[in-house]
Amino acid sequence: MLRLLSMRLQSAGYRVTTAGSAEAALAQLDLARPQLVISDVRLPGKDGLALFDEVRRRHPALPVILLTAHGTIPDAVEATARGVFTYLTKPYDGKDLLDKIAQALALGAPATAPAHADESWRAEIISRSSRMADLLAEARMVARSDASVLLRGDSGTGKELMARAIHRASTRAARPFIAVNCGAIPEALLESELFGHVKGAFTDAVANHKGLFLAADGGTLLLDEIGDMPPALQVKLLRVLQERAVRPVGSSQSHAVDVRIVSATHRDLDAAMAAGQFREDLYYRLNVVTLTLPTLAERREDIPLLANHFLHRLAAKYGRRLSGFAPEALKALLAAPWPGNVRQLYNVVEQVCALATTPLVPLALVQRALRVPSVQVLTYADAKQRFERDYLVGLLKLTDGNVADAARLADRNRTEFYRLLQKHELTPGHFQSQAGERDLSPPGDSDK
Repeated sequence: MLRLLSMRLQSAGYRVTTAGSAEAALAQLDLARPQLVISDVRLPGKDGLALFDEVRRRHPALPVILLTAHGTIPDAVEATARGVFTYLTKPYDGKDLLDKIAQALALGAPATAPAHADESWRAEIISRSSRMADLLAEARMVARSDASVLLRGDSGTGKELMARAIHRASTRAARPFIAVNCGAIPEALLESELFGHVKGAFTDAVANHKGLFLAADGGTLLLDEIGDMPPALQVKLLRVLQERAVRPVGSSQSHAVDVRIVSATHRDLDAAMAAGQFREDLYYRLNVVTLTLPTLAERREDIPLLANHFLHRLAAKYGRRLSGFAPEALKALLAAPWPGNVRQLYNVVEQVCALATTPLVPLALVQRALRVPSVQVLTYADAKQRFERDYLVGLLKLTDGNVADAARLADRNRTEFYRLLQKHELTPGHFQSQAGERDLSPPGDSDK
């Protein structure tokens, strides 16, 4: 069945990857995300329903078609209620199968668009992660509507870049995209910044100001760090979203606006609602669709891609000739915890770009930028050699290069001590600068 189905789909022009079990299929999903999964219900090991549950958990937008015998039709019907795209009973009709596949691909969120498709909408988001591919596919689907989007994710994960990508993929792309950080503007000014004001509305209102909602009319407004918006302004924002009109501060007249709202936060809004810090009605207005951005640690396969992209961009900016990272330096980047996510990675690359003296960025420079102490594991012989040399240098510094004094402190005779100095290529005279300076003083001064 697997072989025949694969041949039929390949002859219809599809690229097919096969797996003989649910476990093998999940392993394939770790490598690359397909556009559609077709599975039998009865499989060795995990059955097709368990496979569907795992696929849905990992890739919510990935369509699944189940093939079922008559005895498992009830299970397939139940699975359809849980989100399976459709099921076909065996023996299936070939034309019906191809029709269902075409429908699923048309409605599904493809991981990668065809090579000729315009991908400029997501050009700023550098990734080869399957998790990011899923997220971008969902973002592109959402962009086709006017639904409000809530972007969740830790600081530095790229929420503003995702908001810009959604705007560029939407029908509003030709209209303005405006971002405002709700936590960075004092409450007294934020209302005026968002909704505008009329001349004379307050002491510093020397002219009319139309505000960001009107400035973004027809386009997209990103309300970044929406979780930090003061409660009083939450009420006014809710009214604007309900009435689709803004009234500037100090004015009695409202102005209709057509703005797509994308909001972003690193805070837990559910906890904020429970604590009475965020309005529940506003939350549901903003959270029509939620997209959660993964941390950099959750998409480590993107670290080399991002690091080299940033390096080449910054090398051009600073006029440096840098070709890449040494293998050990790249391993250090891959192993780092990245609490600051992509923003931290950019800062690290910028630091090594500014300090690098060789075309290939070395491990030590990356460790310095990461504030990780350089740890070098030495062999016993190398460690002994290094200790011995450092010990001899310390003695010569202590005795101003006087070999007799140094040998006495080391409890060794002078002949043996000289041999140790020769072994490490140490010259006592190089340590006599201070003694030489004393010898240059006038003889009379030393007698006083």
